[in-house]
Amino acid sequence: MKIQGKMFIWLSVFVLAMAILYGVWSKEPVGTTALFLAFGLCIMIGYYLAFTARRVDAMAQDEKEADVSDEAGEVGFFAPHSWQPLSLAIGGALAFLAIAMGWWLLYFSAPLILVGIFGWVFEFYRGENQNQ
Repeated sequence: MKIQGKMFIWLSVFVLAMAILYGVWSKEPVGTTALFLAFGLCIMIGYYLAFTARRVDAMAQDEKEADVSDEAGEVGFFAPHSWQPLSLAIGGALAFLAIAMGWWLLYFSAPLILVGIFGWVFEFYRGENQNQ
């Protein structure tokens, strides 16, 4: 994590320099504001990673002599099969389509989104995957 923190902090320094240079050279407020906001995001992420790296154990990526296999292990648990993301994607697509076509389409997309969210959250509380 120390490496990522340093990378984001150096990236924020670069983005700040480019924001100042762009603002002085172009005198265009929108791009300059976007670059300053990008600087703010980079510095927040870099500070968080550097702050967190001091409080967690050193990872293999923080050591220069580490191998790739040093960080091997279980990545996490992923659902073997789930239909809930499909329901959520269809509901989200209809909700975004409602912006262009008409707000009445939200009446059809909101139940699909709710079914997708609740189904995904409570997927392992019943049925064949209850004990996972």
